[in-house]
Amino acid sequence: MDRMYRVLGFWTGIFTVMFYIGDMISASILFLVQTVFFIGLGYLNLSERMYMYIFGAYCTIFFIGFTYYTTFLLVPSFGH
Repeated sequence: MDRMYRVLGFWTGIFTVMFYIGDMISASILFLVQTVFFIGLGYLNLSERMYMYIFGAYCTIFFIGFTYYTTFLLVPSFGH
């Protein structure tokens, strides 16, 4: 399970670089924080149950944040 967190860190690192190249600095910083978080967790050697609890908490926080953003902050463009 710890290797999967390192894999998540690798992919979020790829997204960090791509966002940075595309001049999307705020998204790049967000993904850089996630990369450090996942790689750091990958080397803690926790139990598989603890890794699942952490992933569940991560998904919950993401869904709450994404729902808040899309409901209250996102301005629809309607293709203009």
